[in-house]
Amino acid sequence: MRHFQWSSHTTKLGTVYVASTDKGICKVAIPAETKREFLAWLERVADGGTITENSRRHRKFVEELNRYLSQRLVKFTSRLDPIGTDFQKHVWKELRRVRYGTMITYKDLAHRVGRDGAYQTVGRANGANPLPIVIPCHRVVGSDRGLVGYASGIKTKEFLLRLEGALLI
Repeated sequence: MRHFQWSSHTTKLGTVYVASTDKGICKVAIPAETKREFLAWLERVADGGTITENSRRHRKFVEELNRYLSQRLVKFTSRLDPIGTDFQKHVWKELRRVRYGTMITYKDLAHRVGRDGAYQTVGRANGANPLPIVIPCHRVVGSDRGLVGYASGIKTKEFLLRLEGALLI
């Protein structure tokens, strides 16, 4: 059985919830996700494992997040332990290759993971990302370069892309 630790932190985005295993950060909930939703996700994936609150556990990660939000960090170095299917993890690994300040389309992402034409399947994997910002699913846009499909809302996606300089308007 795995042991999970979680904490909440105030950032420029608002309250962020963070969870980790002994392997690394496994969940980041940015403000569109409530504490209740975050803890329900944690209970589901813990599957009988232990869950404890530890306000000091994620200090390094939160420091990195705050540096990112202040435009002083372009790549996270905290250890990660994303929880998902093998296919989701494959998509998320590819997402980590999308450089800061750039955008790709769902079609591009489907091609990169070897699933040409499977935009919706790739989109669902993208949407299930438990580590928004860190695994930069916000950098994926529609084929017309429009801002579509972000679990934390289009305004948050737009904010992050502007922060990175990917959107100039």
